[in-house]
Amino acid sequence: MQETLNLVDRAGKRIGAMEKIAAHRAGELHEAFSIFIFNSRGEWLLQKRSRRKYHSAGLWSNACCGHPRAGELLESAAHRRLREEMGFDCSLREAFALTYCVELPGGMVEHEFDHVFVGRYERDPRSDRREASDWKWSTPSRIERDLAAAPDAYTYWFRLIFPRVAAHLAAQRKDLILRDYTPISEGIENLARLKDERIYSITEKPLRLTGQ
Repeated sequence: MQETLNLVDRAGKRIGAMEKIAAHRAGELHEAFSIFIFNSRGEWLLQKRSRRKYHSAGLWSNACCGHPRAGELLESAAHRRLREEMGFDCSLREAFALTYCVELPGGMVEHEFDHVFVGRYERDPRSDRREASDWKWSTPSRIERDLAAAPDAYTYWFRLIFPRVAAHLAAQRKDLILRDYTPISEGIENLARLKDERIYSITEKPLRLTGQ
């Protein structure tokens, strides 16, 4: 079944709709969301994208991500996809948004106005293997080491957003979620000093990734 998503302007305002695959091939700026889930042990929920995915298949990423359907409310879409992909739902809060553009193998371009949601859940997910082939809870320090050792095992957007979520939590003094976290990547300490801006504009021209 074809799925239609929302095209947006650079302020995130909806300006039209387009079939999902066509929008990614054309590199049209569209509305998206990324969900980060934590537990009381200070662990972050990660999923491994199914091999069936039309891009970034088999890579580790944040708990859930997706696109609102044409005319669908943003937060309703976030809850829908969390249930569909990971088999649970929880309270979500939008932390910030960012725009980015990256060329992916296979002629796909991710050009997204990405709304980043955070939430807390204490149980294990029951993921749909057609969406996520695996999942794990991991501490931010372990994630940081993995990103440094094997960045290509993770999706581009997760590598982009992870330090910004950590910086946002630091600014909000969410010490439990960042427990035992000592950042080793260059730049995250500078990010932590940023004002808690709602919209980051990361790139004007598309980056190009190969081998994913």
